[in-house]
Amino acid sequence: MSSPLQVLCLSTKTPDLFTSAFGPFVTQACPSLDDASARLHQESHHALLIDLNLIGGVEVLAAWTGLPSALLDTTVVVMSIEPSWALCQRLMQLGIREVISTREVNPEMLGRVLRLAIERKRTDDIARRALSSDLATGLPNHSQLMEHMTHLLALREREPASMALIVLQLDGFRPVESAYGVEAANVLRRKAAVRLRASLRASDVVASLGSDMFAVLLAWIDAEDDGQRVAQKLVQTVMQPFQVGGQSVPITARAGVGQYPAHGRDAQSLLRHAATQASVGQLGRLLAADAAANDD
Repeated sequence: MSSPLQVLCLSTKTPDLFTSAFGPFVTQACPSLDDASARLHQESHHALLIDLNLIGGVEVLAAWTGLPSALLDTTVVVMSIEPSWALCQRLMQLGIREVISTREVNPEMLGRVLRLAIERKRTDDIARRALSSDLATGLPNHSQLMEHMTHLLALREREPASMALIVLQLDGFRPVESAYGVEAANVLRRKAAVRLRASLRASDVVASLGSDMFAVLLAWIDAEDDGQRVAQKLVQTVMQPFQVGGQSVPITARAGVGQYPAHGRDAQSLLRHAATQASVGQLGRLLAADAAANDD
């Protein structure tokens, strides 16, 4: 018998999928998006099922700071009373895997939708990680970063030394893509990648974790606050306006830091910790507030 698929359910009623032919499933109730963030940080889940009407609509979901981190490891499926095509498009832009109507949902259909969405994400992840680099930026991708971190962590177990992983969540690519097209957004991503690379030591690694997320691996750090100091420097660097197609394009940034061994001793734990911190984004908000105050 295969291992149960873990499903976190943010809905008015937790579905009973125990007898689903598409399982086995284990479902767990979740009262809020904040609780979902905490649960996903503590333990990995195969899927997150969200009732859009319960949380207050699509814009509440879009504003949820934990969404980028959730999409990294989890299949996110949304339920709505009457999902329109416009709503489905908006949810797909956010990275949602599947949208279903609460009027039509039943255990058999829900089990099938969840299993297919989970398997599609698995297939997509394998295909994406099969490439050695991110095509838009030329940077190492998620798979290459994790492989490098695993080798480096094995070395650190034999030769103890501190190291840190920084995750940067950048906001501003989607408006550029909407206004000027996909290639303009890719130019902006490449410029952001070049700026990050130029701000670091030759031994540090910059990787792409998706369309708007980057990671920086500091192979060693001398002091405990070095990771936070470098993260602050990188946030300040990328928040300087870019020139794309003759236009000045600002972006905002949020950063999180996972430090070895304080926050984990394996690559996935460090990445999850840093991504969760980046989704909260306190560092980026403080720097943006300082910049606004200086402008005034």
